[in-house]
Amino acid sequence: MLRTNLWRKLIGVDHGVVIEDVELEEEDGEEVVVVHVRLRKDRRRRCGRCGKRAPGYDQGEGRRRWRSLDLGTLRCLLEADAPRVSCPEHGPTVALVPWARHAAGHTRAFDDEVCWLVAHSAKSTVCELLRIAWRTVGGIVDRVVTDARSAHDPFSELVRIGIDEISYKKGHRYLTVVVDHDSGHLVWAGVGRDKASLSGFFDLLGEDRSGEIEVVTADGASWIADIVKERCPNATVCIDAFHVVAWATEALDEVRREVWNDARRAGMRAQAKELKGCRFALWKNPEDLTRNQQAKLSFVARTNRSLYRAYLLKEQLRVAIKTKGDLGLTMLEHWLSWAQRSRIAAFVELARKIRRHLPGIEAALRENVSNALIESTNTKLRLLQRMAFGFKEPEHLIALALLDRGGYCPPLPGRA
Repeated sequence: MLRTNLWRKLIGVDHGVVIEDVELEEEDGEEVVVVHVRLRKDRRRRCGRCGKRAPGYDQGEGRRRWRSLDLGTLRCLLEADAPRVSCPEHGPTVALVPWARHAAGHTRAFDDEVCWLVAHSAKSTVCELLRIAWRTVGGIVDRVVTDARSAHDPFSELVRIGIDEISYKKGHRYLTVVVDHDSGHLVWAGVGRDKASLSGFFDLLGEDRSGEIEVVTADGASWIADIVKERCPNATVCIDAFHVVAWATEALDEVRREVWNDARRAGMRAQAKELKGCRFALWKNPEDLTRNQQAKLSFVARTNRSLYRAYLLKEQLRVAIKTKGDLGLTMLEHWLSWAQRSRIAAFVELARKIRRHLPGIEAALRENVSNALIESTNTKLRLLQRMAFGFKEPEHLIALALLDRGGYCPPLPGRA
């Protein structure tokens, strides 16, 4: 293999790039490999933004260097002229180079390796391995995601979406996230959890595509339902079944606390202690109970009928929600009658709450959709947040989330 072809393979450029020279220099106290390159004539004078041919403007700031993948133990830099062209659309712009994205100080291969690593490993690993600062990583992730989303419309063919919020920082800092139920991808995330932040998504989506949305799953928050009703006239809002069961679990825990407090005030310390330890036995599904938890549940059934009826109400609601379809709706209607006649204040209030959200819950049971996908996405985002601890701006975290959960993570250089 000729030496020039070998160097093209090593630095990841095609035959439209000429290798002029290779030198070993010292930079910041360490040796680096500097590869001097230039474009062939037919590849020159293209706009760095749109890629269209344009007349020359000036020589820019002279020669520039781009960080490339390391060669063994040495850093590698590509050096070339960086003239500007006069693009009819974008004005004076640095000319396109095939080995790097526009306005980047790193080659495409280096950017792709950084993005793959940051989606699969911790911050300290990426910084130490590639010898770059964490702030640089954030800029690279932003650039790669922006480039990928500009090449393909992320909002095309959206029909069924899920909307939820996730806390990303102390002090009630939230992100609103939107996922596509059909592709399973995160399609948008924005700072905040209110009508204004969610309106930003529908502004990007546009009126026509908002009208194509058929199903929206959410957790029953009024700010989501109001915006969806206003911006998506043809959409059916489905209240996530997981959150309905979570409401029942909260009502059950409220009853447990009341019973525990009553026993404690009455001086029944042993019974109060047992009731305090029954929390997880009451929360868990019957099929998942351990032997010890089954014994605790039996204790509740023997000693406190009110708490045990609250447990049965929670379980009956869970079974109705799990059943879905017409049978599930019939079971839900019977459950509402039972809860309203139970004389257990927490479940009487829960029945009223479910009545208020009944159209959305019925739609979820009929459509057989839930927020399980978006909950799993939120779990992954929490993991990414821990891995990426150090991002000062939420925009970088959003870019990392889109990179990993939006389907934009590139393969390692040279891999399919």
